[in-house]
Order: sequence, then structure tokens, then C-alpha cells
Amino acid sequence: MFFKVKKSDTEIMKMINNKNLLKRYVTLFVGCTLYALAFNIFFLPKDIVYGGVSGVSIITNKIFNLEPSLFILIADIILLIVSYFALGLEKTKGSLAGSIIFPLCVKLTASLGNYINVDTDNLILIAIFGAIVAGLGSGINFKSGFTMGGTDIINQIISKYGKVSIGKAMLMSDGLIVIGAGFFLKSGGYAYENVMVAIIVLYIISLISDKVILGISQSKAFYIITEHETDVKRFILNHLAHGVTVLDGRGGYTGNHQKVIMCIIPTKEYFLAKEGIQSIDPNAFFLVTDAYEIGGGK
Repeated sequence: MFFKVKKSDTEIMKMINNKNLLKRYVTLFVGCTLYALAFNIFFLPKDIVYGGVSGVSIITNKIFNLEPSLFILIADIILLIVSYFALGLEKTKGSLAGSIIFPLCVKLTASLGNYINVDTDNLILIAIFGAIVAGLGSGINFKSGFTMGGTDIINQIISKYGKVSIGKAMLMSDGLIVIGAGFFLKSGGYAYENVMVAIIVLYIISLISDKVILGISQSKAFYIITEHETDVKRFILNHLAHGVTVLDGRGGYTGNHQKVIMCIIPTKEYFLAKEGIQSIDPNAFFLVTDAYEIGGGK
């Protein structure tokens, strides 16, 4: 008789990190290039300080005429050292490649701003297009399992020691950078309009990043509690031709045992499923969520 040896958490993480490594590095380079293009073509020429180390580099470029790629590289190296002591070696490894590749991409694409001149004073238009490109780059990087370093490291540290979520940590760090830009660059003609545009950029980048990471949902997951379990199951199985799973549930307040019907429905059939359930049982309780990825099963 043979027994399957259970892998340790360390072995599993090592296997994940080494999987398709070359492909992941190529993907990281593509993501960093897209983000660098957005920086050099849209954000730097219009002084849109949208947060992050690259956002701070716009401030230092404006005040000290310091080359952005050089500032980003120096800042990333310092933050990598801080990350090693604050977060440990394994966490730091995930930021190492991006911390080197991103400033390199900023340097390589710096001259493109001279050839691709976005000749418009409409900051909103620039912000939208720049944020879409940056969001694509950011999402591609996260999907490859890497980060670009910089304030991603600061966010992890704030999250760990401040006991807050990564989202709140990002809001704190990027918010301070955006507000700081309004303070330090005010005398240089930096208007409050730039601050408001920067907030829009931050929102769009996070939105696009999420879409790239998770994808656009093509299916919906239904969780249904009904007194007409058999009829609802028959409708889904026979009329919609989709499988169902029945889960055991218990009311948190009443303690009563209930059956929960779970099924995955293509988004295009969402209306039929919802109307069908409500027609069978107008009092049915159901929860619908996006199902981004479905795998396994037979």
C-alpha cells in the first residue's frame, strides 16, 4: 500500500512561485512597460501625481529636476531593504524583480513622450486614458504574481503593523502623496484640479486592475433558500439545463435547518433564472454573485 505524502505549506508556495517562471517574468516586463508608457505619455507631462513612488518622482522632478527613473530606482532599493527587515525574505522576493524592471522601463520609454505628444488640455480625458493603460499594466503584474515594489511594500507594512486591510493602507499612502503634491507644487502652478484628477486616476487604475486580475464575469453564482426546493431544482435542471448542488444551512438567528440551492448560471441567462425562481416562489431568498472562474468537477 502506498501513502501519498502531504506537501508542506513551504513546498506548495515554492511550487507556485516556480511555476511558469519565464512566462511570468515576460508578463511582468509587459505590465511594467504599459505602466511606464502611461507615466511618461500621460501623467508626467501633465503633472498628475496619482500616488505611488512614481507619483512622488513627479514631485521631485518638478522641484529638483531629478530624473524620475533614477528616483524610482533609489526609492525602490531603500524600500526593498526596509521590506526585508519588516516583512521578511519571502515577501521581499515578490517585489524584487518589479523594483528593478519598472524604473528600467521608465528610463527606456522616457523619450517616447517627445514623439507621442497628447496635445490636449483636457485633464479628464488624459486621466482616463492614462489610468486605463496603467490599470492594464498593474493588473497584468499582479496576475503574474509580482508587484512593482514601491508603495506596494509600504502598504504591506502598514497593513501588517497597523492591522488594517491592504485597501485602507493604499488609501492612506496614496492619499498622503496626492495631498502632498497639492501642498509642495502649489507655488509651481499645480492646481486643485490636478488633485481631483489624480483621485479619478487612482480609482480607474484600481478598477481596471481588478478586471484584469479577475476577468469579466461570464457566469453568476446563485444561492437560493426556498420552501419550494423541488420545483426550483426541477426548473434549473430541466428548463435551464444546469446542474445544482444542495447545501445544508442553518439560520443564524432561528437556528432552523435549511437547504441552500447553489448553481452556476451563464450571465446571459441571469434574467431567466431570476424570473423563474421568483415565479415559483415569490418569497424565495436568493443571493447572486459574479463567478469569475469555474474549475474542477466532472
